[in-house]
Amino acid sequence: MNEFHTLGKILVIGGVALLAIGLLLIFFGKIPYIGKLPGDITIKGKNYTIYFPLATSIILSLIISLILYLFRK
Repeated sequence: MNEFHTLGKILVIGGVALLAIGLLLIFFGKIPYIGKLPGDITIKGKNYTIYFPLATSIILSLIISLILYLFRK
């Protein structure tokens, strides 16, 4: 019975994560400062643009880690 309880928790957390990712993708352009932080790297050439959101990635990683830490408690 404990195995079903664990599987249920995993499915619920996965569903919430998918919902959060979906909402983020829908409203990504409307969230201020996402992708425009100091530390985000943009290289523009004549025929190309390379964009690497380094600072944004670090902040999102910290937020996700904090959320997962709180779920484990």
